[in-house]
Amino acid sequence: MILVTGATGTIGSAVVQALHDTGVPVRALVRDPTKAADRLPHGTALATGDLNDPGSVAPALPGIAGLFLLAGYDNAEQLLADARAAGVGHVVLLSSSSVLGTDTDNAVARYHLAAERAVAGSGIPWTFLRPNSFMTNTLQWKDQLDRGDTISTQFPDVAVSTIDPRDIADVAVRAFTEPGHQLRRYRLTGPQALTPADRVGVLAEVLGRPLRAVGQTREQTHDELYATLPTEYAAAFEAFFADGVIDETTVTTTVEEVIGHPGRTFARWVSDHRAAFS
Repeated sequence: MILVTGATGTIGSAVVQALHDTGVPVRALVRDPTKAADRLPHGTALATGDLNDPGSVAPALPGIAGLFLLAGYDNAEQLLADARAAGVGHVVLLSSSSVLGTDTDNAVARYHLAAERAVAGSGIPWTFLRPNSFMTNTLQWKDQLDRGDTISTQFPDVAVSTIDPRDIADVAVRAFTEPGHQLRRYRLTGPQALTPADRVGVLAEVLGRPLRAVGQTREQTHDELYATLPTEYAAAFEAFFADGVIDETTVTTTVEEVIGHPGRTFARWVSDHRAAFS
């Protein structure tokens, strides 16, 4: 059985669904079971716990062969020690592209690097998933779409090979169920790099609307980031894309190599989720 943490989140719920579809027994760790019904397959086994409190997670560990783990929580070392004592044999960690080419001065890189180090030092075999930005981040434009056909976009000149969360989940399932994935670091991207205007163009075609992208200046993006995010995270994202600290433009073939077919395109993601934009 696989224990999936963050099971009602964007990636965790996709992992639960992919394991369910593959017939792999899964237990979903949630903080609030009442929020699980509309996010997880019917009949999913639930466990209640909070990753910031390893003691609350410990009762869910017996009988678990693999642990899907999120980064950014307190006392990860204790959680991992409890997992090892319970006989967990494999940890698949959701890390980030931010760990490449950055350091602990960057807030986002810092917590992902800390999680990787904790897992690597736990004595449990591991697989690190280092994905690009998620296609689901496009839903941040929903309020603008509700107001009209003009979309104001940050970092207009930066093409990003965003990834469908379902592809991350499919890689995680292969890591748990097939040999050869332990002690591997997988850099995961979508199959094509698109600028924000490119993505707005795809939305326009799929939704049948005359959408128009208007790129923000760096100053406008800076002001918006710092108005909506904690300072250290605003600085991190500005550094990533405005200063080019990380490369989320390059397309890798890792998803196809691991799961046996190309990753889902952005157009497919929009088509599959068009109801979310209505």
